[in-house]
Amino acid sequence: MSAITARIFNAGTARVVALYAASFAVAIFLSGLLVQVTGGSPLDVIRALYEGSLGSPQDIGLTIDESVPVLIVALGVIITSRAGIVNIGPEGQLLIGGLCGAAVSLRLAVPGVAMVPATLLAAAAGGAAWAGIAALLRYWRNVDVVISTLLLNFLAIQLVSFAVNRPYLLQEKLTGGGTASPTSDPIPSDARLPLLGQTGTMTFTSGTIIAVVALVVVGLMVTRSRWGFKLRMLGLNAEAARRAGVRAAALGTGALLLSGAFAGLAGGVVLSDRAFRIQTGFSNNMGFNGLLVALIARRNPWATVPVAILFGILRAGGGFVATTGVPRYVVDVMQALIVLAALFPPLVDKVNERRRAMRIARDEAAATAASSATPTLEVAR
Repeated sequence: MSAITARIFNAGTARVVALYAASFAVAIFLSGLLVQVTGGSPLDVIRALYEGSLGSPQDIGLTIDESVPVLIVALGVIITSRAGIVNIGPEGQLLIGGLCGAAVSLRLAVPGVAMVPATLLAAAAGGAAWAGIAALLRYWRNVDVVISTLLLNFLAIQLVSFAVNRPYLLQEKLTGGGTASPTSDPIPSDARLPLLGQTGTMTFTSGTIIAVVALVVVGLMVTRSRWGFKLRMLGLNAEAARRAGVRAAALGTGALLLSGAFAGLAGGVVLSDRAFRIQTGFSNNMGFNGLLVALIARRNPWATVPVAILFGILRAGGGFVATTGVPRYVVDVMQALIVLAALFPPLVDKVNERRRAMRIARDEAAATAASSATPTLEVAR
C-alpha cells in the first residue's frame, strides 16, 4: 500500500510541477512576445531588470526596500483570506496608514525617542480603522466586503488628496513665496527608521526587521494557534464554525482589523523608510501588489517571502526597462502574466476536483437507481 501511495504521490507531484513549469513558460513566452511587439529586445529587458534589482549591492538593497511593504501587506491579506474574507482594500488602507503616520509625526509633539513607534502605531491604527468601516458594513448592514473594500480604495485616494491640498491640514508650508505643492512637509528626522547596518553600498533599515518579525508572528499564529484554527474553520465552512461555537462576526471583524493594520503599518514603513512625506500616488500600487502576493502564496504566510522578493525585483528593475526603449507598463503586464501563471494550476486542480465529484455523484445516482429497479423486476417475474 505504501508503494502504491508513493507512486500516486510522485505522479501527482510530477503533474503539478509540470503544470507550473508549462504555465510559467507560457508567461515568459508571452512577455517576450510583448517586448518584441513594442520594439524591444527580450534579452535587453531581462538584463535591465537584473541590473536594476540584483546587479549591485545597492540594487539589492533597493529590491529589499521594495519587497518589505509588499510582504507586510500580503501577511495581512492572508489573515482575512484564511477566514474566508476577500479584502481588496490594502491600497486604501496603506494610504490612510501613511496619512495618519504623517499627521502624528508632523502635528503632535512626541518625544524624539518615541517618534518612530508613534508614527508606526498611528499608521497601523489608521489602516485598521479604515478596514473597520468594511467590517462594520459587513456585520451591521450585510454589505459585501469585496464591494466595500474596493470602493474604500477610491475614497482613500480622495481623502489623501484633500489633506495635502489644504494648508490647515497637511499641505506643505512655504517659508518664502511661491505656490505650495500637493504634498506634506517632510517628516522629522526622529520619525525616520534608523539604519541598522551598512555593507558596502547596501544599507539595511529596521523596516526589514519589522517585516521579519511580522512574518514570524503571523506564520505562527495562523498555523500553530487556536485562533488560527478558528480562522481556518470559518474560512472552510462558516456554518460548521458557528455550530462549533465560533463567533463569526467577532472573528471576521478581528481579521479585517488586523489585515488593515498590517496594510497601514506598511504605509508607515514606506513613509518612515524612504518617502518621508505623504502625497498623491504615495502608495504606488504596493497595496495591490501585496494582494497579488497573498493570492499567489495561497494562504501560506511562509510562501509570501519568495513571491514578495520576485515582486520587489520587478518593482526595482522596472525603472531600468525604460532605458531599453520598452514602455514601463510592460513590467506591469509581466506581473499580471506571472500572477496568472501561478494561479492557473490551482484552477485546473479545482476544475478536475469538481469533475471527479460530479462523476462520483453520477455513479452513485446510477447505482441507487439500479438497486431500486431490481425488486421491481423480481416482482414482475
